[in-house]
Amino acid sequence: MVAAAGWFMKVLVIYNPQAGNGRARRLLPAIRACLAEQAIDAEFLFTEASGHATTLAAEAQLAGFDALIASGGDGTLFEVLNGYMRNPSVQRPPLGLIPNGTGNAFMKELGLRKHDWRKAIDIIAANRARTIDIGRVEAQGASHYFINVVGMGFVAEVAQAAVPLKRLGAAAYTLAVLLKLPSLKAQTITLEIDGDVRVREGVFVEIANSTYTGTNFLIAPKARLDDGLLDVVLLKALSRIELLRLFRTVYDGSHVRHPQVEYLQARSVTVTESRPGRLVPDGEIVDATPARFECLPGAIRFLWPHEAALA
Repeated sequence: MVAAAGWFMKVLVIYNPQAGNGRARRLLPAIRACLAEQAIDAEFLFTEASGHATTLAAEAQLAGFDALIASGGDGTLFEVLNGYMRNPSVQRPPLGLIPNGTGNAFMKELGLRKHDWRKAIDIIAANRARTIDIGRVEAQGASHYFINVVGMGFVAEVAQAAVPLKRLGAAAYTLAVLLKLPSLKAQTITLEIDGDVRVREGVFVEIANSTYTGTNFLIAPKARLDDGLLDVVLLKALSRIELLRLFRTVYDGSHVRHPQVEYLQARSVTVTESRPGRLVPDGEIVDATPARFECLPGAIRFLWPHEAALA
């Protein structure tokens, strides 16, 4: 539905003021003003700590709102999604995004680039929703929903190393790769792909619902948000020099043509590592392997810019 003249859209915004190393806090007055200019009546809830966005979204009274908006980075969207999926409201409005964090991979799916928060508000104001898939991962007795990508193995080690470097922005992940490279070691990774078991000596596994991770890495170029499938990217054993060469190709997705990269698609996947490690869904560090993943087809509606994708 598109807003008509004289009609006000009402949205609930879960806002992370710490996102983007405090950039979100500085942008807040401009974002408020832009929402008002677009005839959007926005109620704000502000996060105060890690995990708070999940609580806010889970406990929010969603009746009467036309959309629930996550404003921050991928971590904020991850938390809002998890709270949203646990919210007991009978009817949940579509989700939306105002990106202003350090990592904003999902904004790429919306055709947005860094600093495109005004265009993100244009998308919200148009009030068109697309039905999309999300993923669910279960590990160590816990369950999480994800909209982008879950990393394991070496990528999880790198994500942990990047946490204290976040002030460096997009460069944090690249530096973390260099810091962890000397300890690179393959391990036995067992994948159960829709019931078919495969055992590999591998470096990392990525389970993708969307195409990008970490904003700029086109990790799963074949991923589609409405195909009912998860994309599985497995990097098999290789040398440190080969990994550095391969790292450059992740920006354009050409890494999938490397002979040591195995690319699969599945409705459900179970991953077991010989050295159990942490999971990194949408940039957040949680739980540990073994883990089971499944695609939830058409699980949510998301405010979208493309008329052809309306549902």
